[in-house]
Amino acid sequence: MAKYLIVGPSWVGDMVMAQSLFITLKQRDEEAVIDVIGPNWSLPILARMPEVRNAITLPTGHGEWGISIRRKLGHSLRSEHYDHAIIMPRSWKSALVPFFANIPHRVGFKGEQRYILLNERRKLDKSILNQTVKRFTSLGLPSELAYPPVDTPSPALRVDLGNQKRLYEQHNLSERPAIALMAGAEFGPSKQWPIPYFHELAKSAINAGYQTWVLGGPKDQVDGDEIVEGLGEFAINLCGKTQLVDAIDLLSAAEKAVSNDSGLMHIAAAVGTEVHGIYGSTSELFTPPLTDNKTIHNLHLECSPCFKRTCPLGHTNCQNLLTPDILIKAVISP
Repeated sequence: MAKYLIVGPSWVGDMVMAQSLFITLKQRDEEAVIDVIGPNWSLPILARMPEVRNAITLPTGHGEWGISIRRKLGHSLRSEHYDHAIIMPRSWKSALVPFFANIPHRVGFKGEQRYILLNERRKLDKSILNQTVKRFTSLGLPSELAYPPVDTPSPALRVDLGNQKRLYEQHNLSERPAIALMAGAEFGPSKQWPIPYFHELAKSAINAGYQTWVLGGPKDQVDGDEIVEGLGEFAINLCGKTQLVDAIDLLSAAEKAVSNDSGLMHIAAAVGTEVHGIYGSTSELFTPPLTDNKTIHNLHLECSPCFKRTCPLGHTNCQNLLTPDILIKAVISP
């Protein structure tokens, strides 16, 4: 039985995709023990992954060095006697806790000159490991099997049906089939389908007999209000009214989900919902929703993907030219 300490990524979508690594480790060793270090927001998501024994939070802010905090946590974990550490981020600071925990085997990709902190530093060949999930999964395999991994299992988050029922009652949700709309884009506006387009899609969905839920965080409340404005009782803005873990249970209940390239899109994929993923400045070739039950919407303009937070040309045509009728036909007509 091998014991793993894994330093997880810092973004919602990446943490969901990290489950592919955890599943791979369990496939290779059913008795493997997997503990994961992640941001505080990730603990409820990690709790929905059956492969993970413990989720450990690091009490530092995003981008904060916190060397003394990392040293203290590492020392506290020495009694666990982990066999392996997998450091998913490429930053120097992310490798500190396993180093201070005296874990004998510490693997990660080359980055920020982590010569002492890692004792297996792997080259990140982006031409071979051309997807995020392949990069994650490869770190759990011997180097001779890692370039690229033959199999990348899809994430599969557990659903809490009791919490799902509570959410229906709390928010007075209809029994109509639901389409979830995820209009947020934490990365930047270049990844965001126009809010008026989401409104048009919601209007058509309601006229076709659906209810629509707008999911997102507190920052998305204003956009959510604009999407549901004037659409009546079957358009519900849940932005800021639910926790991230609640999105798992709501998305599993939805018939379809329409989303920008975001963390919630990956959650929808991980609970088996039909996903319509909207891409423009980013690429589905790099971070696709990990499900067969998906439709990708991407105009593949000459200027995309640019991977910029805002459109360097000032027009964001990759989003603006993807008109509502295209999505309405794909999402509602079938």
